[in-house]
Parts: sequence; structure tokens; C-alpha cells
Amino acid sequence: MKFRFDKKYLYWGLVGTFSIIAGILFYYILFHSESLSNAVHSFIKISMPIIDGLILAYLMTPVMNTIERRIVRPLYDKSRVPETKKSDKRIRGFSILITIVVIFVVAYEFFSLIIPELIRSIQSIIFQFPMYVSNLTAWAAGLWEDNPELEGIVNDLFNKSSTMLTDFLNTTVLPKVNSILISLSTGVIGFFKAMWNFIIGFIISIYILGSKEMFAGQAKKIVYAFFDAPTANQIVANVRFIHKTFGGFISGKIVDSIIIGIICFACTSIIGTPYAILVSVIIGVTNIVPFFGPWLGAIPSALLILMVNPLQCLYFVILILVIQQFDGNILGPKILGDSTGLSGFWVIFSITIFGGLFGVLGMVVGVPIFAVLYAGFKALVNRNLAKKALPTETQPYMMVGSITEENNFVEYVPVKKKKKTNEQAKNIQETLKEKFPKKKE
Repeated sequence: MKFRFDKKYLYWGLVGTFSIIAGILFYYILFHSESLSNAVHSFIKISMPIIDGLILAYLMTPVMNTIERRIVRPLYDKSRVPETKKSDKRIRGFSILITIVVIFVVAYEFFSLIIPELIRSIQSIIFQFPMYVSNLTAWAAGLWEDNPELEGIVNDLFNKSSTMLTDFLNTTVLPKVNSILISLSTGVIGFFKAMWNFIIGFIISIYILGSKEMFAGQAKKIVYAFFDAPTANQIVANVRFIHKTFGGFISGKIVDSIIIGIICFACTSIIGTPYAILVSVIIGVTNIVPFFGPWLGAIPSALLILMVNPLQCLYFVILILVIQQFDGNILGPKILGDSTGLSGFWVIFSITIFGGLFGVLGMVVGVPIFAVLYAGFKALVNRNLAKKALPTETQPYMMVGSITEENNFVEYVPVKKKKKTNEQAKNIQETLKEKFPKKKE
């Protein structure tokens, strides 16, 4: 008797095979999570040059596209040379070269202006630190003379802090001097490894920029090969949305932070704030972190200014409040727009969660990542509601107590209140139908 092959056998065989593989993976993850974590960390460590290259290429792409579209290609078109593959390669090559030159010139000018001032500021802080301490002590003594109760509280806190610091140094720091030195040396070695990875990544980024259209085409080719056309179209559209949200937020936030740093430097120079350049760099860099960033930079800067001149510290705090109001209400929305689509609560939520998981980097990229996840979940919810012929707006659900089988909204009425009459309930239904008419299929 001849055996007839049935596709259902293949289907159930694949289901069983993948079920066994999933069970093995679940067991391995559950009982060997440390080994898996070490393997993931090792893979990431090995892949860091490639990751750096992808990040650098992603950040340089908008600059290169602008240079190619507005400078190199118009000049090439004026030369009336026919377009070929070689000419396209030449255009891309010149665009990459100009992009690298522009970035290096800007970086060199920036660091040549900032670093000497930072070094002078740090040296001044180190040399004049005893004087700052004496100034702060004299100011505090004058404050305590007028407030004896405050002096007693501060003295108690100082004595307790001194005792705790002494115990900490004797019991924790001194016995671990060797481990601290080893950690410092490891940190130095890690810094040089990171710089080497950055150099390799920069070289990789050049290759990525030169063939970014081909890589994008290959990725879309793979998607359309393994998915049907509607699903593949949706995947491509989702990737474009991720790029728009993530890239728009990061580039906009960088521009916003640069402008805030410049404004801070101009204002601090006018009011005579000590270490204006150092403080402005701190404010500009930390401003990249949404919501909490300005205060992360303002607090240490204010303490530094307080040691030099308490009155200038007060002026500086007022200035930061004004600048942040300007940034949050005018400059930020103008540059970023509604790039994330998140409310204030979800911004704080994403910063807190991602910051706790990944540190400062998580605080920077947490908002756009969560915005993408939020938008994806929102689209899924709206699609399921549309299949059920229910409104996708949130407002009708704010007053709903139940929904009938005919998709009629019934308002929630607390038990203590009188129930609505049939006439009132009918009016509510009519109002909902007028505001949120059902879409025709």
C-alpha cells in the first residue's frame, strides 16, 4: 500500500518540534539564567564595534542626506554628467567625505573652545577650594548668628555625618583600597577599549553610509519573503514610524540641548555667574535627559556657585527656572513638536523605568522607546475596537458603565444616586450617537 503524504502531518510535526524547543529554552532560561546572561553580555561586548558603527551611521545619516541633496547632487547636476552607478558612488563618496569633515571641524572647534575653559575652571576650583570653604563657612556663621536654633540643628547633623563618614572610611573604604585601585585600572583599560571600539565603529559607519539603501532594500526583501504582502507592508510601515519617532526625538533633543546650553552661557555671562562655561556645558549636556535632566545639571552647578557666591547661586537658580519654562513651553514644543505623543505621566513613567534598568542611557532613550511601544499597543487596541464596531475615542468610555450587545453605551450610575429615568437614558444614547457615529462597514 502506497503511503500518501498529508500536510497535516508536517504541520503537527513542526508544532511538536517547536513546542519541544520552546520547552527546552524555557527550562534553560529558568534554571540557567546566569549562564544565558553571561552569554548575552559576551555577545554584546564582542559586537560593540558594530553597534557603535550602527549608532554613528544613524546619527550621521540626516547630515549626510542634507549635504548630498542640497550641495553635492546639485553641483553634479550642473556638470551635466549622465547619471550612472559610478556617478552615484562618487556623489555618495563626496557626501560622506564632506559630512566627516564638517563633523570633525565642528567637534574640533567646540572642544577647542570648551576644554581649555573647563580645565581652567577645574584648576581654579581645586586651588581656591579652601577659600570657597571659608567663604561658605563665614556665610553660614552669619546665618547661624541670627538663627541659634538652626545652628544647633546643623551642628547635630554635622556631628552625625562626621561620625558616619569616619566609620565609612574605616570600615568600608580602607579595607577595600586594593579592590578600588583594581577597579580604577579596569576602568582605564575599559576606556581605551571603548575608544578602540569607537574607532572601529567609525570605520564601519562609513561602509554603512555608503550602502545604506542596499541594506534597507535587503531588509525589506527578507520581510516580503517570509510574510504575506499586507503583513509585510504593516511591518515596513511600523519600522518607518519607529524611525520617525526615535530619530526625530533624539535629533531634536540634541538641537534643543545645544540651544539651551548657548542661552545659559549668554545669560550667565551677562549676570556674572562664576564658571559660566563649565555650568553651561553641564546644563546643556544634562538637558538631553527629558524632564529630570535640567535638575540633574542645575543642582551640582548651584552647589558649585554657592561656594563662590551665595547671591549668584540664587540668581542662577532663578535663571534656570526661567530657562526651563522657556524650554518646556516654547522651544521644546517648537523643535520636537508632538514627536512622542506621550502625556507628562507617561514621560515620567518611561524615564523612571528605563532609567532604573539601564541608567542614564535608559533615561535618554526611554521616552522614544516607550512612545513606540505605546503607539503600537494603542494601534492594536483601536484595531480590535474597530472590528467590534466600537468607537476608538477615549471620551465615550469615561462615562460608560456597560455596553449592550447592540453596542449601546449605558452610563454608570452610583448606587447612592437616583437612577436615571428611561427618558434621560434615551437622551444619553442619542448624544453618544451624534458625537460618535458608528462607521459604516
